Amino acid sequence: MMLICESNSLVDYLIESDEVDFNHSSIKEKSLDLFSTSSSEEDFVQKAYEFVRDEISHSWDIQSSRITCKASETLFYKEGICYAKSNLLCAILRSRGIPTGFCYQRLTLGDTPDTGYCIHALNAVFLKSQGRWIRLDARGNKQGVHAEFSLVDEKLAFNVREEYGEIDYSTIYINPNTKTISALKHNPDCKHMYLYGLPTEL
Repeated sequence: MMLICESNSLVDYLIESDEVDFNHSSIKEKSLDLFSTSSSEEDFVQKAYEFVRDEISHSWDIQSSRITCKASETLFYKEGICYAKSNLLCAILRSRGIPTGFCYQRLTLGDTPDTGYCIHALNAVFLKSQGRWIRLDARGNKQGVHAEFSLVDEKLAFNVREEYGEIDYSTIYINPNTKTISALKHNPDCKHMYLYGLPTEL
């Protein structure tokens, strides 16, 4: 897919925000830990991606009621839904000067359209060594979901099914979508939010 940047300036994809709080001591510590064992930019990005994908639980998968939002909060509790996990991966990468943005898909909540729709969040990362953006989905793998770091073939958690009304949005956004952040901030219970409180469109 042809990705479209919200901004033509890579600097815009390095900013700190309330949700992407990469100057928090815990984020800086984790980023340094991952960076210190990496052999290259690509290796660091892969390590950071796999850490968020594998070590930060998806709240729905573990049936947790806790809702996390900020990157530092998600790291502290080691859980979050895709919105929170994308905030964390963005923060870890931006803390080392790697431009990172937010991408979205509109997916069916269950297997078929009658279950309703939800917005799913993932990241796009600019690799200087490659001179291009790649998308990474740190949602977390499970049965039927297998996302990987790849420089060749994109391996996201979900393949969009256009015949079901699903959408793969092409824009790389600087900041997380306001509707996704609002859902995290205004719902008291994650399991209820996941079923009834997620935005259905951008």
